[in-house]
Amino acid sequence: MNPQELKSIMGSGLLSFPLTDFDANGDFNKSSYEKRLEWLAPYGASALFAAGGTGEFFSLTGDEYPGIIKTAVDTCRGVVPIIAGAGGPTRFAIQCAQAAEKAGAHGILLLPHYLTEAGQEGLAAHVEAVCKSVKFGVIVYNRATSRLSPDSLAGLAERNPNLVGFKDGIGDIEAMVAIYQKMGDRFAYLGGLPTAEVYAAAYKAMGTPVYSSAVFNFIPKTAVQFYEAVRDDDMATQHRLLKNFFMPYLELRNRTPGYAVSIVKAGAKIVGHDAGPVRAPLTDLKPAEMEQLKALIDALGPQ
Repeated sequence: MNPQELKSIMGSGLLSFPLTDFDANGDFNKSSYEKRLEWLAPYGASALFAAGGTGEFFSLTGDEYPGIIKTAVDTCRGVVPIIAGAGGPTRFAIQCAQAAEKAGAHGILLLPHYLTEAGQEGLAAHVEAVCKSVKFGVIVYNRATSRLSPDSLAGLAERNPNLVGFKDGIGDIEAMVAIYQKMGDRFAYLGGLPTAEVYAAAYKAMGTPVYSSAVFNFIPKTAVQFYEAVRDDDMATQHRLLKNFFMPYLELRNRTPGYAVSIVKAGAKIVGHDAGPVRAPLTDLKPAEMEQLKALIDALGPQ
């Protein structure tokens, strides 16, 4: 898949980030991961992001990463494209990007480099080094310590034709409008705030109609239903699902830092697709919180 084909996929429908399956010891569980992808693939996501943020990329080792991406590509071949997460220090991000390309992934989402702060020149150098290390498409994730200005993005886009996507995980409306006005249709845009459904209508209004859904991991039917309601400007359905599920869900998610991932693994376990525990430093939901989440899921009906 060439970068422009990846860009087209980015703008064509709901995207999601499958969980990465671990066993009771916290090791990668290949067979369980295959079953997860086989379950999710037919629900209609236009692409799945293997080893992304919800897939705990930040906890993976360099040794296990290539096998996870290859498992995703092999399992979903001919059914749904796989975009791989990559990030961390520049040289490690390059290793991940090249491993993903070798495994047959259709592109990468370049996650933040973590911890170290850097100016625009340094951030641009990091993104450019990764872009130039591969031939397939790159989507940059604007979040945390990696916040690129419109001018930085314009320069990167001019020098790197394979930089085709921009995912926003910050929620600064003014900055997002400035980037969109500067770059226009040079990029495909993706809303990427945690529990992106809450922000979906607002992002659509400013030119970013596509978003990634974490809850697709355990309520795929509802996730697609909400996406279609945003696409069709069906405010009644949006408001009903926001009131009855997403806002109570956010209340649970916000109780503990890191629950944005933990609560998704909890949901998958509740619906019979257990992905195992989260890896430290994340912590799993407590029993009472699991019961509250189960009640919210049960009220949605069969998925």
